[in-house]
Amino acid sequence: MQYKVLSLTVMVALLAACNRPPQGGQSDIETPVSVQELKKGSISKLINTTGTAYATYSVNLSAEMNGYYTLQTNPSTGRPYKLGDIVRKGQLIVSFQNREYENGIALESRKLTLEIAEQEQSKQTALYEKGGVTLSEMRNTEVRVTNARYDLENAEISLAKMSVKAPFDGVIVSLPHYTPGSWVTQGSELVGLMAYSRMYMEINLPESTMEYIKVNQPVHITHYTLVGDTVTGEISELSPAISTETRTYQGKITINNDRMKLRPGMFVKADIVVDQADSAIIIPKDAVLSRRNRKYVYIVERNTAVLRDIETGLEDEDNIEVTKGLNENDNLIIRGYETLRENSRVKVLK
Repeated sequence: MQYKVLSLTVMVALLAACNRPPQGGQSDIETPVSVQELKKGSISKLINTTGTAYATYSVNLSAEMNGYYTLQTNPSTGRPYKLGDIVRKGQLIVSFQNREYENGIALESRKLTLEIAEQEQSKQTALYEKGGVTLSEMRNTEVRVTNARYDLENAEISLAKMSVKAPFDGVIVSLPHYTPGSWVTQGSELVGLMAYSRMYMEINLPESTMEYIKVNQPVHITHYTLVGDTVTGEISELSPAISTETRTYQGKITINNDRMKLRPGMFVKADIVVDQADSAIIIPKDAVLSRRNRKYVYIVERNTAVLRDIETGLEDEDNIEVTKGLNENDNLIIRGYETLRENSRVKVLK
């Protein structure tokens, strides 16, 4: 009888021990996590492409005649022009001296010829009004004036070939070296100019993007040398034709390069903004978990991990828009969520 009582007592004690939560068990463990308090912001849907940035205006100026070479002084620096100098439209960069060529033009003689022809025309016009000459005689003087004027203009055009001037505002990008006073022959390259405060890039886009990309959409231009900096642009042209070989279509982006951050020839990345959401809840992509077409995240409430199902919208490389399931000021768990379960105890790391 005593053995039966003892056995019953031991069984009751074992059952009580099994039902008692063990000290230091899972329910008391606090998982360390990092959180982000959610604020509203903006996010864009981007389509990425790459290409080469080109100067809007570019020209290589060559010698139009033979002559003795003189590189002019840059009025902005007080020194002879050099690579990288900014020039204004009409500024003289290189001049030539060739006395034989100048004498052949005979500019002063042509000026005198025009002056004499104009005087004769005035005289004949006065005589015609008095009946002293015929209409034909007067009109012949007009012809002589016209021919003399053309001769003078052609002489001035020929003389202008002895001067190399900037055809537009730009930057000197090539400047072959010639010894001052050396003889340079016709056709020799003298100076290369580019204007790249406005640039462009030609792009090829996948056929699948045609429904999203439109003319005038904004574009963000980046280059690996512009760390944390972006240049703006926009879609300026789009071809309606698809290449049967590459399944792509052509486009052109104009780039606003007022700060001269980009240089001609740079290989750049273009992010085309095809959609945008403002005043939206934006969270890191990495914080989103998924299972069986279900997306969810964890937030912290009273040191407890609470699971929230979410619906998403636009996304970029790093972030995603949450259209349903989260609110502003929620504390989203962004690190330490991998082992969490619903209602897990958490410790927020500062």
